[in-house]
Amino acid sequence: MSQLVRLIGRRLLALPLMILGVTLLVFVIMSFSPADPARLALGESASQEALENYREANGLNDPIWLRYFTFLAGMVRGDLGTSSGNVPVTEMVAHAFPITLQLTFLGLAIAIVLSAILGVLAALFRDRWVDQVIRVLTIAALATPSFWLAILMIQWLGEIPGGWGMFPALITRWVGFFDDPATYLRNVALPALALGVPVAGSLTRVVRTAMVEELDRDYVRTAVGAGIPYPVVVSRNVLRNALITPITVLGLRVGYLMGGAVIIEIIFNIQAMGQLILDGVTRNDVFLVQGVTLVVAIAFIVVNIAVDLLYVVVNPRIRSI
Repeated sequence: MSQLVRLIGRRLLALPLMILGVTLLVFVIMSFSPADPARLALGESASQEALENYREANGLNDPIWLRYFTFLAGMVRGDLGTSSGNVPVTEMVAHAFPITLQLTFLGLAIAIVLSAILGVLAALFRDRWVDQVIRVLTIAALATPSFWLAILMIQWLGEIPGGWGMFPALITRWVGFFDDPATYLRNVALPALALGVPVAGSLTRVVRTAMVEELDRDYVRTAVGAGIPYPVVVSRNVLRNALITPITVLGLRVGYLMGGAVIIEIIFNIQAMGQLILDGVTRNDVFLVQGVTLVVAIAFIVVNIAVDLLYVVVNPRIRSI
């Protein structure tokens, strides 16, 4: 137990260091933006004197290292700056980020369920027709970009003129699950599927490979030879050991899902992080783009740390490292 605690402590200790590195990278990159925050805030008609007063009041004339530490201090207080529309970036992100998280984890849940079922079936019936059909499906899913799948789903299943779909093609108003469960599920069905299906394709191959490797190990033959039913061996031992490899891949797939959610939100008109990034880039809003990018990057780091800890729990052998 002490080794496990030390390992978890090392993972958690690395978290602030990685976040600090991300903040530095994002801040430095955005510092080279040609957009002038003063001009964006005051408008094109602002006088040169007003622009200089704004830059001085907001520390824009300070050296980059001082501006970085000022930015860090503000971030610790929950202040990510003010957008060009004079709205705090923190307030905008606080409204949009939970929606993006919901889409990301719904897509992840769909990917996990599909890959677990298809991967196990493909391994148990390897080189038979079931395995061949699943292989074709996973290759098709891998070759299908999430944004293109989203467009196809809108045409096939969306409520569009002349169509026969039952799901909204554009989400004009976001409704929480506890406010109206039926409307919520109708709204998120197509975006979540568009996110989850391509990831399910790649995860299915990982699950199948891990299952096949475990099924070929000596302990499986020994257990079956000792009279333990084959389904019991598979459910109690093979599945647990085979989960280790997919879990290591899962953290990277969460980052892919979060990035894909940004594009899917724009396609389905969901007012979340994707729309904020689009608005920020369109308006050359440095503080908005910087804040949204930073929050998404930190969320990706935190999720990967959580996956590492889950990997430690599932794989007892790593606890001795």
